[in-house]
Amino acid sequence: MTNDLIRVGLSEEALSELREAKRVLEHHGIADRLTELVGAPITASLKMLPDAAEGMIHSAIEKSLRVALDAAVKTLGEGAEKGRKPKLLTHKLLAGLSGAAGGALGGATIAAELPVSTVLILRSVADIARSEGEDLAEIETRLACLEVFALDPGKPSDVNDDTEIGYFAVRAAMAKQIKDASQYIVKNGLADSAAPPLVRLIAQIGKRFGIVVSEKIAAQAIPVIGAVGGALINSYFIDHYQDLARAHFTIRRLERTHGEAPVREAYRRLG
Repeated sequence: MTNDLIRVGLSEEALSELREAKRVLEHHGIADRLTELVGAPITASLKMLPDAAEGMIHSAIEKSLRVALDAAVKTLGEGAEKGRKPKLLTHKLLAGLSGAAGGALGGATIAAELPVSTVLILRSVADIARSEGEDLAEIETRLACLEVFALDPGKPSDVNDDTEIGYFAVRAAMAKQIKDASQYIVKNGLADSAAPPLVRLIAQIGKRFGIVVSEKIAAQAIPVIGAVGGALINSYFIDHYQDLARAHFTIRRLERTHGEAPVREAYRRLG
């Protein structure tokens, strides 16, 4: 199998990187991580919450992604050069502090805490993107950082057929929204946050990000969690997206080096 894959055009080293990326992107959902932490299955759904709570959480998710979009466009291109080692621990500690405050004060703080956590995660994702050779001066690259919030694999059966693989299916679904939003932002900036290209982008990401947020809230709602547990959960939360970002931008780097088609074909063949 390895020799067949090498014929696709990827080296042993590239295949090893791609294999690890696929493991993360297809089989490493946040629910499993949280189950390990709290010792019980996390089977959360926003639809199981009271209407008022569900509405509040949906608003918090939309606000968080809008704040993250604003940060992506206005500030992610500042600072360090490409290839610098990412400061993963710094972002993780800050996210833990944010989670500790939310855990101590209860789930009602989600509207205040989630935007903070989301932007911290986004900055860490951007740091990883830069370390993998991405140019954060490009709007499309910044939106690719935001795209990471849509990459949680969920259940293996969510997207799994002979024509598409989960990760590439998400990227395909996001491609038009990212292209349209990039073109709009280059021309108009963020003056009108209700512009259709931006609304569609936020909605597309929010559908998948909301599933992860509901699982996070379900874990934080366990009575014994408290402030310490809130910090741990947020650390798991950012660690999860750091893993997804590393896998995502590793694949994008391999695509720049070897071409999109060979990387996708090798990814499909990998077990």
